[in-house]
Amino acid sequence: MPVDAHKGINAWLLYLAMPAVSFKYLPHIQWNWSLIVPILAPLVMLLGGWLYIRLYAAKANLNKPTAAGLTLVGGIGNTSFLGFPMVAAFFAEKDVAIAVICDQVSFILLASLGVGIAINASQTTGASPKIFIKKILAFPVFWGCTMALILPHYINLSPLDPFFDKLAGTVAPLALFSIGLQLKFKGYKTELKRITVTLLYKLVIAPALLIIIAFIFHLRGIITQVTIFEMAMPPLLSASIVADEYKLNPQLANLVIGIGLILGLVTASLWWFVLQLLQ
Repeated sequence: MPVDAHKGINAWLLYLAMPAVSFKYLPHIQWNWSLIVPILAPLVMLLGGWLYIRLYAAKANLNKPTAAGLTLVGGIGNTSFLGFPMVAAFFAEKDVAIAVICDQVSFILLASLGVGIAINASQTTGASPKIFIKKILAFPVFWGCTMALILPHYINLSPLDPFFDKLAGTVAPLALFSIGLQLKFKGYKTELKRITVTLLYKLVIAPALLIIIAFIFHLRGIITQVTIFEMAMPPLLSASIVADEYKLNPQLANLVIGIGLILGLVTASLWWFVLQLLQ
């Protein structure tokens, strides 16, 4: 395959398939206070990741760009490309609606707090947050989510449901194929300690922390289970784009993502068994 073959696949996913997922699921969600769980969980995970990496950076004497890059890949999960098919496989296809909420919140966090972290640590000069935020606001997935929440209040979109269903059905196979094309493992031995520390938080500590919170606040049921399962997903691919944009040691960020995708398939499966305690 050509070196940049994944870019064409990603264009389909970002401009058509993933917005279709929003239109397929979001208009049918019955909004209530129980959905506060998938809204707040990504924020808890990102803030926990920021604190965790900050403490590690102080101990290991990491520079700011490297610490910021590890914060992005360690604090935000792959809630769509890998999360959607995993939720459909381990729970039910209808439960992807909960995963969609987690994904949209994760994306908003990447576009706001994530970009802020990147700008603060950037090695580049003249980086304009205004221009970058404009690009984020023009991102098709963001507008797909926004329109899916607004338009059904004014227009009956139900006749288009089969169309959205067909487009959304391409997310799982194409996203996983795209991930496979982007996996890079070169140079992992010299960065093994940093990779291990970051993935320890993302795949083990963060889900465990959320489960403890769920027990403390007596949070049970499918919404809590799917939310924590989504938070147990490996690092977000889009975080590497931000890391590359602001020169946040993108080589290390890609290694964390590549290795995390493989390990995450195993650890997320194991977390599914633990989550049965929250039924």
